[in-house]
Amino acid sequence: SPSLGRRRREAAEEEVEETPQEKKLRLAKLYLEQLRQHGESRPAPGAGAPEGAVLRYSRTWERGWGSPAHVPLSLQVQLPDPASIRVLRGHQLPVTCLVISPDDRFIFSASKDGSLIKCKGDGDAFPAGEVESGKRLCVVPGGKKGTEERHMGHASHVLCMAISSDGKYLATGDRNKLIMIWDTTTCKHLHIFTGHRDAVSGLSFRKGTHQLYSASHDRCVKVWNVAENAYVETLFGHQDSIMGLDSLSRERCVTAGGRDGTVRLWKIPEESQLVFCGHQGSIDCIHLINEEHMVSGSDDGSVALWGLTKKKPLALARQAHGMQGTQGLQQPYWISTVAALHNSDLLATGSHNASVKLWKCGDGFRNLEPLCDIPLVGFVNSLKFSAAGDFLVAGLGQEHRLGRWWRIKEAKNSVCIIPLKRKVTAPRPEAPSPE
Repeated sequence: SPSLGRRRREAAEEEVEETPQEKKLRLAKLYLEQLRQHGESRPAPGAGAPEGAVLRYSRTWERGWGSPAHVPLSLQVQLPDPASIRVLRGHQLPVTCLVISPDDRFIFSASKDGSLIKCKGDGDAFPAGEVESGKRLCVVPGGKKGTEERHMGHASHVLCMAISSDGKYLATGDRNKLIMIWDTTTCKHLHIFTGHRDAVSGLSFRKGTHQLYSASHDRCVKVWNVAENAYVETLFGHQDSIMGLDSLSRERCVTAGGRDGTVRLWKIPEESQLVFCGHQGSIDCIHLINEEHMVSGSDDGSVALWGLTKKKPLALARQAHGMQGTQGLQQPYWISTVAALHNSDLLATGSHNASVKLWKCGDGFRNLEPLCDIPLVGFVNSLKFSAAGDFLVAGLGQEHRLGRWWRIKEAKNSVCIIPLKRKVTAPRPEAPSPE
């Protein structure tokens, strides 16, 4: 029928063109998922597969290789006690970005005052309520405007930062169009990359390498080799300022295109890009959940879940943090940051409605379910999960990281460490032994 043909065409248009390798990978994962659903993922020894093969397969499944990396950790998380949240002070102006070292031992944060701070990331290293002594391991102060030539650090707002997966290099980007590279152990300044023509708004190291991706308000993405202090190439496509960027192991990255209303996946070797549309406002933040899925946030108040083979969102939560303003003049709270615990179903979003929200991704990433609200006063400008998933770090400020549209006077410019306790499951009752 004509309607059936139209639906088929629409479905085909939604499917993003795949390479042969990506199609093989997708079909293999689909087959493994079907095996798991039918209880055949771990056949008994002797049931058509040698014992060693079964053991290797089960370990592969648990590590997430060859499967849709989707560990249901959200069911294990319980609402943190507000008294257990650690507050770290030190920045004079709003915290704009932060990263956690790969071993979860250190937290690096940056601010509108241009300063960088390295502090302990182990939540058990200091008691709750302690806000001053023993945390700051290294401080690089920000310089005043006009001192860029002689100051060793940033002399303008730091907007983004990234750390390499081996923990060796830290990269920071500022409004002065500069990308600075630091030694994470000593906080020594190593190199400056120049080339962007506007503020640097997003940075990400490709996992397992020293390849660095940078995004800017000049609408382009640049690729750098940090180990060799070398520029590699520039990617063009966005029609407005790029607001965020992320990457994982594959040689590609994703970007949030601000007011051009698109999310883009950049395939570096193929020199191609895929365009995704779904938000109604400026897309301000983006984060990869795994190699096939990502989450984004917009100033229209919505949070979107994406699959990299669909042009439209798999799930969209509107007014995710509620509404603000008086009756008749209400607007949604802007989503200022999103974070995902890699290869799991646990997400976090931030705004300025006095809370951080935890979310669960439903089966197949087809829906978003709110889990709990963590009370935090101020603009939540950055969120990061620890690699082990046992704590969440939030960067707070009295202002939004990109402007001064509102000011929350009662907020503190700080870094907050939020422990994520796991629910204790009751042991199964033992069956009575036969007499």
